[in-house]
Amino acid sequence: MTRTAAQAQGLKETATSRSSLGAPPGQQADRLAPSRQTARPRRPASEIRVGRGNHDGAEAACADYGLFGPGSATWQLMGEPILWVAGIRALYLQALHPRAMLGTWQNSALVHRREAWARFLRTTEFVRIRTYGTMQEAERAGRRVRKIHASLTGTDEDGTEFHLDEPDQLLWVHCAEVDSYVDICRRCGMRATPDQLDAFVDEQRRSAALIGLDPQQVPASVAELDAYYAQAVQQARACDEAKRSLLMSFNPPLPAALIPLKLAVPAVNTVAFAALPRWARKLYGAPGTPVTDALTTATLKTLHQATRLAPVRLRYTATVRQAKQTISEYEQREHTAS
Repeated sequence: MTRTAAQAQGLKETATSRSSLGAPPGQQADRLAPSRQTARPRRPASEIRVGRGNHDGAEAACADYGLFGPGSATWQLMGEPILWVAGIRALYLQALHPRAMLGTWQNSALVHRREAWARFLRTTEFVRIRTYGTMQEAERAGRRVRKIHASLTGTDEDGTEFHLDEPDQLLWVHCAEVDSYVDICRRCGMRATPDQLDAFVDEQRRSAALIGLDPQQVPASVAELDAYYAQAVQQARACDEAKRSLLMSFNPPLPAALIPLKLAVPAVNTVAFAALPRWARKLYGAPGTPVTDALTTATLKTLHQATRLAPVRLRYTATVRQAKQTISEYEQREHTAS
């Protein structure tokens, strides 16, 4: 059994041994790299990761790239600034599952504006750790998520109590996130191939296992993802809480230092909303026309090209820059070996 297969199997066993699942929180944004004062020799990313060691101070025996690694479609596609649009699109799509929305609304800081930013940071950090962290870091984050969500309940509109770790809810949340990444990658001009997108969807089953889902019950290709929505869309609905959450997202409670971002938020959120499937926009009460789709695709391409003009130091976080260095080293080794 290969190392990647062993990791996926281990995560599956973790998932199937628990009936409790969870959707992501857990984060703190990437720390900015310290100011460069003196030139230092550039260390290979693999050495940097190996030298990190664990919390006991023991040095890792080999590079630990976590769930994915430099040869994965996930590392190849993730990290581009345009995918922030995908993250917002995912939130709008996730809100169309009534129980998932009600459970989030009743238990989260969405209704407490002073706490909403911290919750957003925790969610972003979970995605970072899941994508680029070591196996130990990813599994620790997954355990925390499962524990939190196993302890939470919500109340349906008819008064029925439900648990937030129900597989049906979490599968919807997972698929909404993966579908959003796939959709934006496909439309923004990133030149992701169909094979890459299929591989990405397949790899994200490891993420699903991390939060407790059985990866065998999760879509493994773009076609399977489409088939899931063709059936699951029947249960989608924009409840009052979903519509209120949508409106609140256009005026987020940002810290004082980030207040200037409020000027960009409405524009970015509008693009994210317009990128939703037509059926999703119609559920929110907005037009779902092919003209909107075409204009949104053109906008996404323009935004992606605009972000590529920014210097690498500003375009990517420190974590993404290190991952891209690791990818480059991996590709050089593969080329030399062939």
